[in-house]
This record gives sequence, C-alpha cells and structure tokens, in this order.
Amino acid sequence: MKFICSRTNLIKSINIAQRAVPVRSSMPILSCILVQAFDNGIFFQSNDMELCIETRLIGTVLETGILAIEAKMFSEIARKLPEEEVVITTNERDQVLIVSGSARFHLMGQNGDEFPGLPEITREEGISISQYSLKNIISQTIFCTLPQDQNLMLTGEYFEIDGSELRVTALDGHRIAIRRSLLNQDCGKKSVIIPGKALSEISKILTGEIDDRVTFYFNGNHVVFLWEGTTLVSNLIDGNYFNTSRMISSEYQTQMVVNRQRLISCIDRAALFVRENDKKPIIFDITDRNLNLSIETPLGAMSEDVSIAKEGRDLMIGFNPKFLMDALRAIEDEEVTMYFINAKSPCTIKDLQNSYTYLVLPVNFLR
Repeated sequence: MKFICSRTNLIKSINIAQRAVPVRSSMPILSCILVQAFDNGIFFQSNDMELCIETRLIGTVLETGILAIEAKMFSEIARKLPEEEVVITTNERDQVLIVSGSARFHLMGQNGDEFPGLPEITREEGISISQYSLKNIISQTIFCTLPQDQNLMLTGEYFEIDGSELRVTALDGHRIAIRRSLLNQDCGKKSVIIPGKALSEISKILTGEIDDRVTFYFNGNHVVFLWEGTTLVSNLIDGNYFNTSRMISSEYQTQMVVNRQRLISCIDRAALFVRENDKKPIIFDITDRNLNLSIETPLGAMSEDVSIAKEGRDLMIGFNPKFLMDALRAIEDEEVTMYFINAKSPCTIKDLQNSYTYLVLPVNFLR
C-alpha cells in the first residue's frame, strides 16, 4: 500500500477515526485504525464493538492495500510531521513507513484482515437534517443522560420521528430535556434509543454548518449517520423508553417570566458556595414582580433579587443549582417562562412554540 496526502487532512481523518478507538480492550486489533487504500479512495476505520466510524482521507493512492496501525502512535506521529506532504507506504511484512520532508518514521502494523468491519446495514428511508440542527439538539439534551456504566436506558436519548417532526428526549432521573425540530420531509413514524456516547461523538465531529446535511438510517439494532465522507454506525439500546408525557403536567399554580441571562448570572454567583458533593439547594422565593435567590452553605451565604413577571401563587422552592444552569444554558431565548405546581413538584421550562421543554425536580430544604 502506498498513498500521498497532506498533513492537515491526515490529522483530520485520524482525529475523526480515533473517536471509536477503545481506551482499553481485550482485542489488541481494536487499538488500531484500519487504513484501506482502494482505487476509489483512502478510508480510515475504527471500532470498539459498540461504535464504528469510517472516514475518507483526501489523498492520492499509488498502490492499494490494507493495514491496521496503532492509533495513539499514528496520531502522535501525524501531529509532529515537519512538512505538509506525507507519503505512507506499507509492505508485505506489515511494516509502515511514514515520510514527511527529511523525517522518516518506521513502525509495525497489524494484519488488516483481522479487523472487524462495518456492520451491513440497509440504507432505506433516510432522515436528513442540517448539521447545525443536529449538533444543537444533541448539545441541548445530552447533559440529561447518565454515564455509560449506569442505568442503560438512561444513558441514551429517545429519537421519535412523527411525519416531519423530530422529537429528542433525554432524562437522568432528576430532570428531563426535550427538543423538537422540523424536518424537510415526511419520514413516517419511527422511534429508537440512541446511546449518548454515539451522539456525543457525532456532536464533536460535526462542523455545525447550516447548509451541510446529515442523513441517518435506523435498521434493526443499529443506526447509521452519514455526512461529508464520514460514516458512523452505533448499536441501539433495546427496550421501551419512559413515558415522559405522564411526567410533565399541563396544570400550574405559578408562572414566572424572567430574563434568562440575568437568572443564569445569579445562579452562577450562588454556585460559588457549592462544592461538588454538597447537596445544598438554591432557594427561589417567588413573589409579585420579584424573585429572591438565596443559598447558605458551610462556605458562606448569598442572596439576590431579580425582577420577574409572575402569575398565580407566591412560592418558595429549592433546586440543585447545576441542574437549573444546564437547562437555562441550553436555551437561546432572551426570556424564559418557568411553571410551578408546588414546592414538591417539578419546575417546567418551555416556550410557546413547544420547541423545547425542560423539567427539573426540586430539592427539599429547611428554613
């Protein structure tokens, strides 16, 4: 195998492929990036047996071939190459030669035939969405998923397609995030649970341009995303997702409209007195035209007033400041409307267009 490419494109392709290289694995071959040089192009592939990524490297193929190269060393060499043009050559003994200017790097590869390939997936009835929309939807919901080693259902996000509407839901037992987006075509009815890990990696790779598209397909136990020469395939989470419509009430006793950035700033100041394992809540005291935020911990105390527009009853309620901040930062509106039932029921934050809904459970407090 022999091909020529630029250092810039090499680093870009390695960075994309590396996202599906496992940190630890009982299969040494999985610590590699599979390099494939065909007549129709150069492809880098990685696989951790749950997530698989293939991306196309822009370059010129001089000799076809296939070889697996240890990902960490490959990446470190690429970043330290002295010149823009790079020539990569392999031989029948699985040896790799990387040449850039006067620098020559030699390393051993592994037989590419041992590398697990992309799952065979039928690509029918694809769903197309702009990179900008998908990247935003993920960033505005992913914080409500749990880490991989916890409750499996809570580590994923629920994707529902209903005609031309995409609804994405995430929850972690303390809060719920729901985002809706309109698609440019009728895609029927579909629903799957996509692992948060896959969505997080997609969000990091996407450029987020409005005019660039992503197409994704659901097929059996897998979802495949395609964009700009990159293919990402992920296992799906099996099971029935939670019925979140039963968790979100349409009846409220108190409604509050507040400047979002002003509220974020106040909560941020209050959070100065909260350490990572501290469960002290920030307390909202909601009265006519005024919201008083206060917090008291062993480190100190803080109190601040914010002007609001209120309808309904006065209310005093406590929250985990981080959970509120995550939701408020995911919203782009200048003002937000917050709905409350009582001090023991969740707060709901939503807009009139129903494009987003966030629910945050309260925290008990003593006064």
